[in-house]
Amino acid sequence: MSSKLLILASASPQRKDLLAGLGLDFSVVTSSIDESACEEMRPAERAVLLARMKAMDVRQQHQESIIIGCDTLVVASDGSLLEKPSDEDEAMSMLHAQSGKTSIVHSAVCVVDSEGEIHEGLSSSAVTFKTLSDDEMQWWVKSGLWRDRSGGFQIDGLGQLMIERIEGDWTGIVGLPIFLLGQLLEKALGQKWKIES
Repeated sequence: MSSKLLILASASPQRKDLLAGLGLDFSVVTSSIDESACEEMRPAERAVLLARMKAMDVRQQHQESIIIGCDTLVVASDGSLLEKPSDEDEAMSMLHAQSGKTSIVHSAVCVVDSEGEIHEGLSSSAVTFKTLSDDEMQWWVKSGLWRDRSGGFQIDGLGQLMIERIEGDWTGIVGLPIFLLGQLLEKALGQKWKIES
């Protein structure tokens, strides 16, 4: 598939690495939508809508391409929505809310094909945190690795040290559920994946 045909509508290096791992050629074009303008607050529905908004935003300038839009949202055990923390205090608050508890991660993907047809879905996984000490939480916040991360944590890299277990799709927790993406691309392309020898 030509890089001119497949576009990832996300600047996330983690999503870029996951997509590159499939051996596909693609371009990255960042969406310019303002996520705060989305009025849908039900977490699963919000993730799906934001993924669609990002894909459709990029499609305005790339109508001949297949666009992949993504969004990942975290819901704490008390039902509160944990989006990207704005500062260290908010990141610390999110860690306190998740310490020793299980959060749900909703990761949505929207594939818009070259005809403008929308193919979308949601992958939801459970992430259980170890009980974090104050020192561990301060270490994580000082690392700065919480920045631009829904829920203020990561499941790749050093963030794994805080996670006791997961249930679901690891790639979905990172931000791009690969199995779901494969299903959606099959629909968008009208063909099954083929492994080239």
